[in-house]
Amino acid sequence: MATNRTFTMIKPDAVKNGHIGNILAMITNAGFKIISLKLTQLTVTDAQKFYAVHAARPFYGELVDFMSSGPIVAAILEKENAVADFRTLIGATNPAEAAEGTIRKLYATSIGENAVHGSDSDENAIIEGDFHFAGREQF
Repeated sequence: MATNRTFTMIKPDAVKNGHIGNILAMITNAGFKIISLKLTQLTVTDAQKFYAVHAARPFYGELVDFMSSGPIVAAILEKENAVADFRTLIGATNPAEAAEGTIRKLYATSIGENAVHGSDSDENAIIEGDFHFAGREQF
């Protein structure tokens, strides 16, 4: 079942480098409505749970350490075809391969520190949004 919502996090590298406003502007200028938004920080345990799907991968420990290293901005976004359109807006995981004008091309510094997370499916968008926001925080 397709939904019109997706989930994103502005990652610690982009927060630290002062890109929150520019990234949020790109998101809203692309037609996304912000349904939920918060500045927060993941604990190590939170990051382990959120990225549990990657637990067997060699980069898991580094990912958990990075994602719990500083504040993030979590958001639920709404737009028709939200997941696919947002994946296009953020660009490839590797900023060197990301299309010009995408968030990662503009603000990511490496594959590991790639500025933003975007849900990869409608199902994961719901799971990830619910992980970060209580029902009363989703508008």
